[in-house]
Amino acid sequence: MYDLIIRNGSVVDGTGRPAFSADVAVKDGVIAAVGEVAGDAVRTIDAAGRIVTPGWVDVHSHMDGQATWDPLCSPAANHGITTLVMGNCGIGFAPCKPTDEARDQLVSVVEDVEDIPGAALHEGIEWNWETFPEYLDELDKFPRAVDVAAQVPHCAVRTYVMGDRGTHNQKATPEDVEQMAQIVKQGIEAGALGFTTSRTELHTTRHDEVMPGTYADEAELLGIGKTIGELGKGIYGVVSDWTNWEEEMEWMKRLSIDNQCKVNFVLFFREEDDWPRVQKQLAYVRDAQREGAQLIPHVGARPVNILLSWEGTINPFSFNPSYAELSILPDAERIERLKDPEVRAAILSDEPPLMGDDFMDTMIAGWDKLYVLGTPPNYEPGPEDSIAAKAREAGVEPAAYAYDAMMKRDGKNVLFFPCFGYSANDLSRQVAMLEDQDSVISLADTGAHCGVLCDASVPTYLISYLTRDRKRGKRFDLEWAVKLHTHDTARCVGLEDRGTLEVGMKADINVIDYQNLQLHAPEIVHDLPAGGRRVFQGADGYDATIVSGEVVMENGVATSARPGKLIRGSQARPVAA
Repeated sequence: MYDLIIRNGSVVDGTGRPAFSADVAVKDGVIAAVGEVAGDAVRTIDAAGRIVTPGWVDVHSHMDGQATWDPLCSPAANHGITTLVMGNCGIGFAPCKPTDEARDQLVSVVEDVEDIPGAALHEGIEWNWETFPEYLDELDKFPRAVDVAAQVPHCAVRTYVMGDRGTHNQKATPEDVEQMAQIVKQGIEAGALGFTTSRTELHTTRHDEVMPGTYADEAELLGIGKTIGELGKGIYGVVSDWTNWEEEMEWMKRLSIDNQCKVNFVLFFREEDDWPRVQKQLAYVRDAQREGAQLIPHVGARPVNILLSWEGTINPFSFNPSYAELSILPDAERIERLKDPEVRAAILSDEPPLMGDDFMDTMIAGWDKLYVLGTPPNYEPGPEDSIAAKAREAGVEPAAYAYDAMMKRDGKNVLFFPCFGYSANDLSRQVAMLEDQDSVISLADTGAHCGVLCDASVPTYLISYLTRDRKRGKRFDLEWAVKLHTHDTARCVGLEDRGTLEVGMKADINVIDYQNLQLHAPEIVHDLPAGGRRVFQGADGYDATIVSGEVVMENGVATSARPGKLIRGSQARPVAA
């Protein structure tokens, strides 16, 4: 007898081949049969009229803290994510010296760089570790619905070894580098998938300093990376501004060749002028492959974006003098005050407090670059959808239009600011990067940027919009898109045991009502520890999300099943597959 049989579904198996009608049987957490399955099961799911896919593999999350207290790793499972990879961008919570000062330092970096409420981290994390292997042990003990994997973060390692010298980005000595390399080696031996670092000045702390490791020289970067070659396992992750992109790509290529390892790097761009550089980097990857390098560009399915709202981190009126006293009120009280016509008039009468910074000034008054996200949300607005255009149609000032738009849905409506990578005013650049033969879909930042986005919803958006609903350009084939977020993402981080619905593979599965799959509008909730705030976005259309053969989400509601595990290191393809 099987544990589970999913019958009558249209199987999109993650290999890229055309969908086919079949049953899928599960036994002992793995896929036991695909096809016409005879026999009985403890549970049977009728998937007639549904697609059956592998579970989504999210390779760019920041669940490092939340995974120690939240068994659902919400909102991952709400969007069919069954595997989360943490420790990206060089950010994490281990190793950490067992002092309040050291812990506060790591929390402040994560709070400042990733917009995760510090109070939630302080209350939620119990800090039952000092070393990275001890951190993995704590992750291993905690029951959860989905699988998680960790990477060793440069920021924490550098701070642990170098103290204030590391925090202030002083040059590491050879002795420092050797100590860091040993810590990374211990972490990978204990089960980390690899090591990550950040080289972007966007990752800035409250002290107006870039996070530790940003300016590390090649001796440090390559000295840590050599441990991967010595161990014969592990991946290396990089995020960078690409100011000197050829130099960066060159050391990454050498690191990959010398250590026979995959180097996963975040490839994004800000303005249209950057697009030629992106194309050159993609070409560089292909050339480097011929020399034996394994360079894998990670790209987003949406532009880098910020959601502006009355309850979020920022909105266009955040710096208006008349808004100041409202900003410190509880959300419900603030919304009630904002309904007052006199309050509205006072805020709208303020001159926009422009700061001389293009980025900030666009959020405050760049009405041709701001949009009402809407319900269902529109992540590909055109120029005619801008607040400036809509205000002209309505015969009102753009600020007034934005104010009133945010007051809809009882003050929960949000504005959409695609801040980087949307100068073409459509998703053509994102589509081109996703279609590149070497790229991997990534950058959801699941668990991070709690007050300004919820890109954990990207898998749902990929399947519902980019394969079904898009009208402003080409749509992806469903089978190709499923492979993109299952097989391809799993393989880029060394997970060969999941991502396809084949006999012997791990039974992580989604049963999806494809025609009715739809994102909800994002909204602010206060469900983190200490009442911490975050943007949450749900979805309709997931009949069941299954991890290791157990249903963890059913029709959008969590079950009591907790089959999720800590993934310790890369996983080989099962012999039975």
